[in-house]
Order: sequence, then structure tokens, then C-alpha cells
Amino acid sequence: MSDVHVHGTVEPGFESVREEFATVVANEARDGGAQLAVHHHGRLVVDLWGGDGVDGDSLLGLYSSSKGAMALVAALLVQDGVLDLDREVASWWPEFAAEGKGELTLRQLLAHRSGVIGADGGLSPDELADDRAIAARLAGQRPFWEPNTAHGYHALVIGALVGEVVLRATGRTVQELFEERVRAPYALDYYLGLPEDLEPRFRTALPMLPTPAEQALLDENPIAPDSLLAIAFNLHADPPFDGVGYANSRTVRARAPLSGGGIGSARGLSRMYAAIAGELDGRAPLLNPDTLAEVARIHSSGQDMVTGEKNAFGLGFVALSTRYPALTPAAVGHSGAPGSQAFADPATGLAYSYTRRRFAFAGGPGAAENDRLIPAVVAAAASRS
Repeated sequence: MSDVHVHGTVEPGFESVREEFATVVANEARDGGAQLAVHHHGRLVVDLWGGDGVDGDSLLGLYSSSKGAMALVAALLVQDGVLDLDREVASWWPEFAAEGKGELTLRQLLAHRSGVIGADGGLSPDELADDRAIAARLAGQRPFWEPNTAHGYHALVIGALVGEVVLRATGRTVQELFEERVRAPYALDYYLGLPEDLEPRFRTALPMLPTPAEQALLDENPIAPDSLLAIAFNLHADPPFDGVGYANSRTVRARAPLSGGGIGSARGLSRMYAAIAGELDGRAPLLNPDTLAEVARIHSSGQDMVTGEKNAFGLGFVALSTRYPALTPAAVGHSGAPGSQAFADPATGLAYSYTRRRFAFAGGPGAAENDRLIPAVVAAAASRS
């Protein structure tokens, strides 16, 4: 497979990753483009991009990848003793106790067990761009199942809920804390609030282009407007949630709602996870071994009430080893709606970020090409160890 459309560099030993990425660019991700960055023990060993729409410096809407940044800030505050995982959310945020939610703990919330996956009647586009507005609506919202009896993906609201706890506990937003403790110190090219002067580097998200077979599957399986899936993704609202338009809104990019508003490059997000996976720039890992073990430990597993699929969550992060067997149980990360995927695997010292501009079919948990790229990365890293 020719890699004429692939640019960038790999360190010796990672040539097979470049070859796999070339296949991805020639097939799944050529139209719109993609990026791949990998750190190994703090070194950037893979820095690739290709396709028709991006270069290595392009900034993309990485959607739910921001949940990983939110989870990192929450973990830092737990590590500092500022937040207590087993304290009730309502002890910081009294209004949240309404409708039988008073006993829900922060641990249960981070594990997607609250049942508060959306709002009756839906959220407006203005509300979806504003975490405080989402939190205000959801404080009095009835849960859609009894809290802590099941789990379901809090797609558009988990960041606002956790963010409100952080704000009540610290007087600071997650966005402010991320900037001060993570992004600025490590010079990450990943932003919870994109500065206006970086707007020229932003590349708009592009809609999915399903094949006829994929479109037939979509047509055969419409989303019921009263389903938990519709509620979690705000498809029961008027207007329903516009996934592509979300990242393409300057308001969303500037405010960075925590459930999906982060903007960045593969290099930036891989570097964030490298700061979790091990030493970076001579600094100790952001999370100590005890904190890492706790956030990576599976707190929710089995059938998801929202998606209907089997998945597993740690605390804010997705437990990725259940999806990618090449990873160890220590791996933590989060995907993004277009099909992006990013993680740290502290047991191997790997940090990974794959981004794509155009939405992939069924790409929310990570586009299918990650199933090939991740084993290639793991094998290459093992061969050098």
C-alpha cells in the first residue's frame, strides 16, 4: 500500500504503524483526513497525518475526548483530597437532591450511574453550549432510572454535572483548572476553550457519508424519540441535537462544554495522556499509582441502558481494555464522536491519539480503524522494549 498521502515521522521500530495508517488514509479516512500521534515513555514516536483535509497542525472537534480531560481534573482533585469520591453530590450542590437524587455519590456519577442522562423536553442549543445552564436544568430533573442501579452513557451532560461539583467545591471551573494544571504547563495543543487567535487552524467537522449498506442499517433501526438513547443525545428536543454543527459552532468552541466541546490535534491529546502514562518533560506522572488504579478500576460494566451495548467505565474514563484486548487493564481514555480515540496505558508507557475530521459510521465508541491501529502500536512498542 503506497503511503503517498501520509506525512509526518515515525521513530525506528514504528514503521509498521505508518503502513497501517497509510491503509486507513487510503480507505476509511482519506476524505476529510486523519491524524495519529503516539508517545512511548514520554517520547513522541509516531506523528502522522494524511488525507485530503488536515495537516499535522490542524485543530479538530474531538467531541467526547473532553470527558477524558474532565476526568483527569476530577482525579487530580481527588488525589489532592479536595474531592471525596464517596461523598454525596448534593453535599456540594444541594439543589441536586431533588427527585430522589440526594444519595448519589460523586463516584457513582463519574461511573455514569446517576440516571440523569438528559432533560424532559430536551435542551436548547444555547443550553448545550453552557455547562451552567445544563446543570441548572438537571438539578431538579428526575432520573431516568433509580440512581446507582444501572449505568448508561451520559453523552451530553456528564461534564456539566461533574463540572458543577468541581465549581461548588473549588470556586473554579474544570476549564480553568485544566488550563492551569495541565494544558499550559505541558504546552498541550488541546483546548477546553479555543482562543480566537487559533481559529484559523480549526477545520470544520464533516458529516458521515454512509455506504448504501450502512444507510440501510440506519433506516432499518430508527431511534425512537422516547428512547433513552434519544434522550441522552437530545434527539427528543426541538430542534434535535445537531452533532456536526456542535463543534462547528464558535460558541461551543469558545465555551468548551465539558461533555464534548474540546478542540485539539492528535499531538495535543496524545501529549495529555503521556503526562498520565509516565514521566513527561522530566515531570512525574500527573496521577500517582493509587489514583490511577482507582480511576482505571471498572465501576460499571455490562449492558448500557442508553446505548444498549456492552461497555465498561472507570471513573470518568472508559475502561478501554474491554474493547481493545491489546491494552492492559490499567489503560484509561475516551473516544470522540467522529471516531477519534485516545488513551494512556501506564503499564506499557503508551499514550495514543487518533483523530479524524469526517464522522465515521458507528464511530462514537471509536472508529473501526482503531481496531487495527492500536494493536500495531502496541506490537511496535513491545518490540522496542
